[in-house]
Amino acid sequence: MNAPTPTSVTPSEGPPAGSLGSVPVSWSQAVLMSRYQFRDYLRSRRFILMMGIVAAISAILITVVVHFRPAGIIGNSTAFYGTLWTSGVEVLIVFAGVIFGGDAIAGEFQNKTGYFLMGLPVKRWSVYAGKYLAAFAASLVTIGVYLLVLIAFGSTYFGAGALSLDLGASFVLAVLYLSALLGTVFLFSSLFKTSMYGVLIVAVMFLFGFTLINTLLEDLVGIEPWFIVTYADAVIGYPFSGVPHHTTRFAGVTSYAPTYVEGIAIMIGYFLWTTLVGLLLFEREEFT
Repeated sequence: MNAPTPTSVTPSEGPPAGSLGSVPVSWSQAVLMSRYQFRDYLRSRRFILMMGIVAAISAILITVVVHFRPAGIIGNSTAFYGTLWTSGVEVLIVFAGVIFGGDAIAGEFQNKTGYFLMGLPVKRWSVYAGKYLAAFAASLVTIGVYLLVLIAFGSTYFGAGALSLDLGASFVLAVLYLSALLGTVFLFSSLFKTSMYGVLIVAVMFLFGFTLINTLLEDLVGIEPWFIVTYADAVIGYPFSGVPHHTTRFAGVTSYAPTYVEGIAIMIGYFLWTTLVGLLLFEREEFT
């Protein structure tokens, strides 16, 4: 009897049946997590709250302009956006940072979601980056809606002139400031394991704390507060108003205004160092 000839087995392509497949690379994990987190934001009450804030600010400003018709504002698009866009977007960025980022990291500890995530082949920096990208995207939607509302309102006065390069430049600066503010918010959130503390500290610091520190440094100490992130938000309005004098003195008090380069450098610097430090804190925290 002839011996059976061995058959050659060709290795199958890809993972065997029933396996979970390969683990996505870190950036893919971050993008995937940001997509799901962003979807959750859009379906959450906090997004409805932010849209309500956008609607309230828009309604108040539009009502005032329509009722009083201030010539200094509706006379040209530069003054129009220099007043309505600049004043509104700075407030919206702060509220968006507090609402979307205040408990982004602290909530992982309080809700124990991070404990379960760490049991999966997911790197911590992917979780951190994914949550940051989702908060950034949700905040960007917020200020984008506000911008569209103002453009639609401005077109009733200026027609095609409602769109301008100055507005585009200011929007880019606002996005840059948003990235710096969210980096700082995530750093504060990484310091706490309770959502309430994270949101409370972030809200107090950005709504009152940093402004108070700026005032004390300028009025009492006479120091330029270049190391405070909110000091840089003034550059958002520079495309409309121009760059003011770096220092002005009135009634014995010296006031400071950042230059373009200084303001942009502060924003980029804050984004880089707060993101790095916040990530290091998140990497070292234990989920218990």
